[in-house]
Amino acid sequence: MKTVIGNWKMNVGVRESVALARGTLLTLRGRKVIPEVIICPPYVALSEVRKAVARSAVAVGAQNLFWEDHGAFTGETSARMLTELGVGFVLIGHSERRTHLGETDEMVNKKIVQALANQLVPIVCVGESTEQRAAQTQREHVRNQLIAAFTNVRMRGQHRILIAYEPVWAIGTGEVPEIGEVLAMHEFIRDVVSNIFGTDVSLQLEVLYGGSVDSENAYQFLRETQIDGVLVGGASVKLNHFKDIIDAASEVLEAQETKV
Repeated sequence: MKTVIGNWKMNVGVRESVALARGTLLTLRGRKVIPEVIICPPYVALSEVRKAVARSAVAVGAQNLFWEDHGAFTGETSARMLTELGVGFVLIGHSERRTHLGETDEMVNKKIVQALANQLVPIVCVGESTEQRAAQTQREHVRNQLIAAFTNVRMRGQHRILIAYEPVWAIGTGEVPEIGEVLAMHEFIRDVVSNIFGTDVSLQLEVLYGGSVDSENAYQFLRETQIDGVLVGGASVKLNHFKDIIDAASEVLEAQETKV
């Protein structure tokens, strides 16, 4: 399976989000093989987008959640509230939240625990900065992020976790790492996760690539068996571009079926 996630960030309002959701549905029409498609609209549009894609193959994800069930936490949204809306996935630890809003590894960890406790699938974002890459400490940084994120996390049979490797320096810049770098990091992430959870449990985790994914470079990531999908930012709010990315994923899946 290949997974294509669209993170719409704070780029579209309710009407635009619904239009994008309906457009995404149209891109899947008539296909023999489709990837798993998850769209993450802004909070204000979650309810309407969920209605727009009801009873379809498109799933809805949230861009964040809080780590408590309820309480005096003005402006926050709990996992229970998200599940009531029919949300099935949630982004956790995106670099923009870490950088601009002070989200820490401890917060990321508590959010993962809360998501799993409420049957939400966490999409955990990790990745190095420009400075860490220049200093060649990217592996150490990603390892520390993963260890902190999964402290005291218990994986059960029904649980699923997606890990999105998003180099901070690549997000929104148009720059992407060489495919060899991405594959090496994905292998490294799998090794770290195996050490945390054990080999059997680590098979439940999928590793995706994110960071300036667009219609021109998506195929080079999706065609690699070690890369389970892509997390798409800016290109996901441009329907033609997002369609091309879904096309690339479908093409890869059809080729895999043919080989079998």
